[in-house]
Amino acid sequence: MAEIWTLWDAELGYSTTSLLQGGGEQPEQRPSHDGAEPMWGISRVRPDGAPHIHIIPHSTFEWRCAEYGVPVDDMDTLLDIVLHEPWIPNPHDALATLRPGAAEVLQETHSLPTCWTPGVPDADRLAAHLARIESVKTHRVAMVPENRMFRQGVVDFVGLNVTVPADPLEPVKTLTRLDPARVAARRQTVDYYRAGRAGPVVPDFEIKPPNTFMGRKPWGAAA
Repeated sequence: MAEIWTLWDAELGYSTTSLLQGGGEQPEQRPSHDGAEPMWGISRVRPDGAPHIHIIPHSTFEWRCAEYGVPVDDMDTLLDIVLHEPWIPNPHDALATLRPGAAEVLQETHSLPTCWTPGVPDADRLAAHLARIESVKTHRVAMVPENRMFRQGVVDFVGLNVTVPADPLEPVKTLTRLDPARVAARRQTVDYYRAGRAGPVVPDFEIKPPNTFMGRKPWGAAA
């Protein structure tokens, strides 16, 4: 029997970045390559009443699209995956089966392809991962929205002038927009790594190392 964790709220934040102060950038601060990346804090409560916040960088959604072929606008699937993935047991962890429900998940999902298994269609890869998620929700942890009236009552009690949405994940679903170019770039990374697992990689226009531009022009002929 899975534990039921309740979802309460989703709040947008951002990662570390260099800030402009006093009209100019601080000279000792180096700007980050990915500074101020959007980060979601998902507030949830465990069965024992302890609060917990799950931090999800925006890029996590991009990676799941690249790894499993999830459409960039399917936030319901992406959230279902990301919220439950932490409870997928590691089959190489000798102590994994000592955790409640882990043995059942490992048994049900044994030999399913992963995002790194070469030669597997995206549809099969995604179906396998969703099977893992469903097994987690059956045997380990399931995330469910807390009652809206209860959430509103808590907000009113602490004096916040806020109307809570019916779906606590609504801010993520309405504000998140995934850039197809960023997803495509991450997909190239995934494809290159998969190809390397299958055998030696011969780079081409689609399968190439990072920071590499193979080109389609006849460079040799031009020389």
